[in-house]
Amino acid sequence: MPSEVSDIKQFIEICRRKDASSARIKRNRKTSQIKFKVRCQRFIYTLVLKDSDKADKLKQSLPPCMYPSPSPTSFFS
Repeated sequence: MPSEVSDIKQFIEICRRKDASSARIKRNRKTSQIKFKVRCQRFIYTLVLKDSDKADKLKQSLPPCMYPSPSPTSFFS
């Protein structure tokens, strides 16, 4: 079940929970949107950012165990 989060601080707290297992980052070049998705036990939490500077800072502040997994399409490129 997806759930959207609008606050960056709240999203970081969700990332630090024990049930958070993986993180993904999706970039849309046309609209310059950056989506951060974190898989927890019950929900997938999504944070949408339009500022690339904030996205870079958020990527650095993710816990070490939550480094983004590579997307399946990157293996074939």
